[in-house]
Order: sequence, then C-alpha cells, then structure tokens
Amino acid sequence: MTRTVTSWDPAPFRDQVQQVLDAFLDEREAELAPLGPDAGRLVAEARTAMRGGKRFRAAFCHWGYRAVRPAVADEAALARACASLEVLHASALVHDDYMDASDTRRGRPATHRAFEAEHRASGWRGDPEQYGAAAAILLGDLLLGWAGDLLRHSGFDAEATAPGLTLFELCRTEVIAGQFLDVSVQARGRADVDTAMTVLRYKSAKYSIERPIHVGAALAGADAAHLDQLSRFGLPLGEAFQLRDDVLGVFGDPAETGKPAGDDLVEGKRTVLVALALDAAPRAAAERLDAALGTPLAPADVDVLRGIIEDSGARAQVEEVIGHLTDRAVDALGSADVDPHAREVLTELAAAATQRTV
Repeated sequence: MTRTVTSWDPAPFRDQVQQVLDAFLDEREAELAPLGPDAGRLVAEARTAMRGGKRFRAAFCHWGYRAVRPAVADEAALARACASLEVLHASALVHDDYMDASDTRRGRPATHRAFEAEHRASGWRGDPEQYGAAAAILLGDLLLGWAGDLLRHSGFDAEATAPGLTLFELCRTEVIAGQFLDVSVQARGRADVDTAMTVLRYKSAKYSIERPIHVGAALAGADAAHLDQLSRFGLPLGEAFQLRDDVLGVFGDPAETGKPAGDDLVEGKRTVLVALALDAAPRAAAERLDAALGTPLAPADVDVLRGIIEDSGARAQVEEVIGHLTDRAVDALGSADVDPHAREVLTELAAAATQRTV
C-alpha cells in the first residue's frame, strides 16, 4: 500500500486532542495545588509524557465512532473520549520505559531518568535511581487512573458511556497482562515466533488499534456484530503496526525515532523479528545475536547484529507479513457494514500506521 491520508487531515485533530489533554491537566493541576510544588512537578512530567506522537489511538477511536455513527452529536465529548486512549498510552510508555531501562523517549529523557537527574542535581538523600523509579511508577499509575476518569467524564451520558468503559477496562487488563508476558519472556531469554506474536498481540496490537476502534464504536452504539467486523480490521492491523515498530526498534533512524540505534537489541527484546532471525541465521551468527541481546552495545556491535538479522531474511519476512496483515485488514474493512467515508479514512490510517518511519 502506498496511499497517504488525503480525505482527512489529521493535523487539526491532533491539535484538538492536545488541547483536551492540556485542559484536563490544568484541572488536575488545580486539584493537586494544595499538595504543594512536588505535586506540580508530577503534573509537569505528565504534560511532558502526553506531548507529541501520532495520536493513532485517538484517531482510531474517533473513526471507530464515525464508522457506526457518521454524524457526531457532541464533538467535545468524543474528543475527550478519544484523548483518554492517549492518556492510557502515556501511562504504558512511562512504565514501559522504566521496565526496559530506556534512557529516552521521543528524544527526551524517559520519566524515570528525568526524576533521577533532578534528584542527583539537587543533592538529595538516598539513591537517585530508586527515586526516579518510584516517581515513574507513581506517575504511570496516576495516568492509568486519569485515563479512565477522562473517558468516564467525557460528556456522554451514562448509558452511552458504559459499553465504551467496559471495553476500555478490558483493554487496560490486556495491555498490563501483555506487558507481564513481555518481561517474563525477556527474563527467560527465549521466545519462539508464536510466543513473540502472543506478546505482540496483547501488549500492543489490541490496545493500539483494535480496542480504540471498539471504544469509539461502542460509544456510538455498536452491537456485537459491528464490533466483530471491526475486529477483523483492527486486530491484524494492530499486529502489522507493532511489527513495524519492531523493525524500527532495530533499523530505525534515531533522528526520527527519538531512540538510540538498535534500542530493542540493547533492551534484549525478544520480538518476532528477533525470533525469526534466531531461527534462520547460521548457528554461529544466531548464537552471537542471542548472546548480545540485552547487553551494552557499541554502534559497531549494533551494525553487526543488524547484519545478522538482515542476512537471515528475517527483516524481509517481517516486511512481507506486515503487507499481508495490512491487506487482510483492509479487505475485511471493505466488506464491513460501516460508513463509506469512515472506511476511506480508516484505510488511509492503515497505511499511515504501517508505513511510518517513527
């Protein structure tokens, strides 16, 4: 697929989502003001965590709604509901960066590193790393709670909100359980392709695309048949989306991704890409890749491991799977009972989500 988004301009939508998030944080900051400047520092880091990004989750929520109900009765309520998925995403990123010991996020210090640096610069007592870890855990937890609050109080009436909340709660459970699967796989130091795909599906694919579409559609009054049709689009597309992320985690340009070169290799992530390479590479090369995962790597080491993955055919195989999953998703959408304009935009979003470089 080579199409780009043309029938919907996502830039004003992203601006609207940011405005909702800014206003929401203004309210939270006012609530926490009696706690003093430390609470203000927590909210300031929340603002950093919720700044930037493609806003795919919000967009898929929006167009999931419009796939079922093209005319939006309350644009402000829908914008707040869509923004709640971005708060959930910010929570996951804060926790994920700490669990993966990542130093950066979108070219800025990861939350735990930012608080750690502040502790060290201030000369406070105790361990700066422990302080940063505690702050990141607490901020991630706070964002997780705020995500549900924003959806619950988005402006839809209780009857309309309830189905969306049920799916949101399921999404929250899936992503946390999927994250635990991921850390367990890394701890064991092995994962076959099927296991890596299970982690991918529950840690990312569902909460990135399928569940945001479901939440939007449920708010619009979708029935079980509608949700099933949208799953046939959202789940394979979510898998393709995360496979693209896995490729970028190894081969992405740091200037675009905001992460160091080969960051997934340094973090020791047992992705589908890595599992395929370990299966296909010659024994000596596979052993070198396996031993290097999760260790400090110089740029030259990253280049060697990239070469092993490339030469094994794993990258080409993943690219082929991304194309197959995306085509399957778009074909399913083509036969779904959805609004024609929403179908067109969702098709274009599918291309944007799977062909990105960041």
